[in-house]
Amino acid sequence: MENWEFGRMVRTWRDRVAPSTVGLSAGGRRRASGLRREELAGLAGISADYLTRLEQGRATSPSAQVVEALARALRLSDPERDLLYELAGHAAPGPDVVPSRIPPSVQRLLDRLANTPVVVYDATWTVLVANAPYDALMGETSSLRGIERNAVWRHLAGGGNRTVHTPDEYAEFQAGLVADLRRTAARYPADRALKRLVAELRAASPRFAGLWDTDAPVPSREPSRHKTIDHPAVGPITLDCDTLVVALDDLRIMVYTAEPGSADADRLALAIVLGTQSLVE
Repeated sequence: MENWEFGRMVRTWRDRVAPSTVGLSAGGRRRASGLRREELAGLAGISADYLTRLEQGRATSPSAQVVEALARALRLSDPERDLLYELAGHAAPGPDVVPSRIPPSVQRLLDRLANTPVVVYDATWTVLVANAPYDALMGETSSLRGIERNAVWRHLAGGGNRTVHTPDEYAEFQAGLVADLRRTAARYPADRALKRLVAELRAASPRFAGLWDTDAPVPSREPSRHKTIDHPAVGPITLDCDTLVVALDDLRIMVYTAEPGSADADRLALAIVLGTQSLVE
């Protein structure tokens, strides 16, 4: 019964979300005013087939990560989010768990930056949400699954991203990521998902294990605000990258901008146009 009720509520909430409120075009013929199943699946980072099985009550209880992603994509209120967790057989995350909720005030901020590349991370540096301009600039994030969404994993065990670093810069960047993750682990010692992340990183990356175990101080030099992105269609784009920390919710909002009127601003605009067209297609 719970699986069926979970799916029914997801369908109900999906039907009430106007595409424009989540940055999607309302163009084309629609049978309903809400989100299409494929659109919600993309926003939540799950497959449309899995969402179909959830909505029809044919899938087993979804993970807490999937529940949170759906709650975020559906713009649920706190009581609605708690209900979705309950219907999935989970307790809503408490204060001893790394927050992954994006509160309405932060969501409004993101909505106002709809034409600027923006990505939001939790305190473990796991992607919570990225907008279409960010995906156009850095590569599609909705295709990332599980641990692939974690930046520490990508930069120490995976393929990194499109940002250009010298070897020394990259070594410092990796050390800074690991040090920040260690501080997060100290703040949330009871978070089992965080413990699993650390264990998987240690098993996959000797570099991570060495950094995690070392007592050596992290280099004190502040990282440069300027980042060069090697875009596959446009070429190198040098941008300002500012990380805004939402202290109360322990979130990191990374925003990419260019000096107005500069060649980099023109290249960024072109990358967004080309990337957004590609994502739509």
